[in-house]
Amino acid sequence: MILCGKCETILVSPQWLDRAVLSSFSATLQEEQMSLRINDTIPNLEVETDEGKTSLHDFVGEGWTILFSHPKDFTHVCTTEFAAVARLKSEWDKRGTKVIGISVDSAEDHRNWKKDIEQVGGAKPEFPIIADDDLTVSKAFDMLPAQAYLPDGRTPNHSATVRSVFIIGPDKQLKLTMTYPMSVGRNFAEVLRALDALQTSSANGVATPANWQVGEDIVIPSAVSDDDAKDRFGSFETLTPYLRKAKLPN
Repeated sequence: MILCGKCETILVSPQWLDRAVLSSFSATLQEEQMSLRINDTIPNLEVETDEGKTSLHDFVGEGWTILFSHPKDFTHVCTTEFAAVARLKSEWDKRGTKVIGISVDSAEDHRNWKKDIEQVGGAKPEFPIIADDDLTVSKAFDMLPAQAYLPDGRTPNHSATVRSVFIIGPDKQLKLTMTYPMSVGRNFAEVLRALDALQTSSANGVATPANWQVGEDIVIPSAVSDDDAKDRFGSFETLTPYLRKAKLPN
């Protein structure tokens, strides 16, 4: 980069120009994204799935929902993940939770791919998969990797979604997000554990400690006085002035 003193003109070398243009273009696109944050209400987008059309709010209804993305149908890691989700149907049902997948593939591809999912997992995938071929949902939920935001010429086929998990509450608000790179399959036991923790926290006004499992001690929020804690939980354990644990009442 060269500054011309008298005319105050900035001369930019082609190398720097390319970098500057790409950086500016990427920044502009990312600013245009409707990136969601925890406690945001999810957008009520109309979506097409392999089971028909719906809106996100109608799908969520009055219960909990897990939206999870995958890079591509008919691929190795994605097939193992969706097979795992299919095998967990009874666990989702037990928690009153719906699941819905999403990728940039077509609805027809989703329908055909489900045969492979059932073959690999030994369970029928009884949940819809969104066909996000125009990237509307992927952009709204910020599911695309950095390299997807490049100058014209990119298509949905070039813009595979990363492995994201979104847990949405009955109030249509985003409660939790997890994002994995394309090379790492998700641990759905952890997704279930996080869902249990969210539902327990929401229903009881408590927090949960690291590695918490259903039935273990919860954490009493700092806003709850000792007297109120005794009324709510009976006895409790004080580890530090700011850390108190208790059993949930039966």
